[in-house]
Amino acid sequence: MYFEDFDNAGAQERNGDDVFSKPVRAGKRTYFFDVKATKGNDYYLTVTESKRRVDKDGRFVYDKHKIFLYKEDFEKFTEGLEEVIKFIKDKCPVTERVYTEGAGEKSFSDVDFDQL
Repeated sequence: MYFEDFDNAGAQERNGDDVFSKPVRAGKRTYFFDVKATKGNDYYLTVTESKRRVDKDGRFVYDKHKIFLYKEDFEKFTEGLEEVIKFIKDKCPVTERVYTEGAGEKSFSDVDFDQL
């Protein structure tokens, strides 16, 4: 179960039996690579993007987007993914970004007295 789902346990039923899970934290997002089993014990992959945001009432909520990937599609999916990643890297080289919580936000103690 995703760590952010503990607050909503039982609110959303998940399909398939969990076999293996690999969370990948990437900046403000977390990606979950989950291997699940069907009733016939066949495996498939779900890839979930999860991003935390603050709701109108001040509570944290998680926006999630999910895709299901089946074994028979792994090769074609991998080929397509590798092709578009190569295209992006060739056209726009990767520059490493370091995300820090609250970066770029001013706090109340950040006062520029010259502006007063």
